[in-house]
Amino acid sequence: MVRSAGPAFYHPTVARLTYRALLGRRRALLLFGLPLLLLIISAAVRSLTGADDATTAHLLQGFALGSMVPLVGVIAGTGAIGPEIDDGAIVYLLAKPVKRSTIIATKLVVAIGVTIAFCAVPTLLAGYVLGGNSQNLAVAFAVAAAVASVAYSAIFLMLGVITRHAVVVGLVYALVWESVIGNIVPGARTLSVQQWSLAIAQKVADGGQVSSDVGLTTSVVLLAAVTALATWFAGRKLRTLKLAGDE
Repeated sequence: MVRSAGPAFYHPTVARLTYRALLGRRRALLLFGLPLLLLIISAAVRSLTGADDATTAHLLQGFALGSMVPLVGVIAGTGAIGPEIDDGAIVYLLAKPVKRSTIIATKLVVAIGVTIAFCAVPTLLAGYVLGGNSQNLAVAFAVAAAVASVAYSAIFLMLGVITRHAVVVGLVYALVWESVIGNIVPGARTLSVQQWSLAIAQKVADGGQVSSDVGLTTSVVLLAAVTALATWFAGRKLRTLKLAGDE
């Protein structure tokens, strides 16, 4: 029997199994690859151009926040539950006396932790490499990456529950909507997690290198609402999954 030794929303055994699945050899290579690339690019840019706040903001927004965070979010969010549903292993977990809402909450916590570790921390380091935290840019973008990690984890975890093509859908969302449409089409920026997190970075940064098309209050409300709704919907969909013999 899988026993709970923590709060009702968190199950240590489920968390341990999820961490093990996410940090397996194949996913670990993907998770380490993007942050490592960010740090290599940052070191190269610093050696070639020196410290420049505009360059720092451009790289951290375009690569770190615009590409790395949503892609790592796809890997962590969908990987927290999608493979278990695809291969049928979720049946054994759902057969245990663990609330399905607790399963979702636990997997979300794990996905958030992994995404923050592989996004916010490297973004902070890259900011210091690029400009030594001039204008507080390193901290600002690290905070934005952490906030975005929460929303992305919830969105992609939900996708992992509702579709077997979660990775494909997540990649399309991350690469097309967040990286392209969200940066080009003015109206679409209001519905972009990247823009919402940029509003927080703008608040934290000391200078004018960071700007968002969405106000701070609106961004905070939308980030909280999307995270809550995605988590609720994932739990609701998981409760509708039928085990063999549930007829």
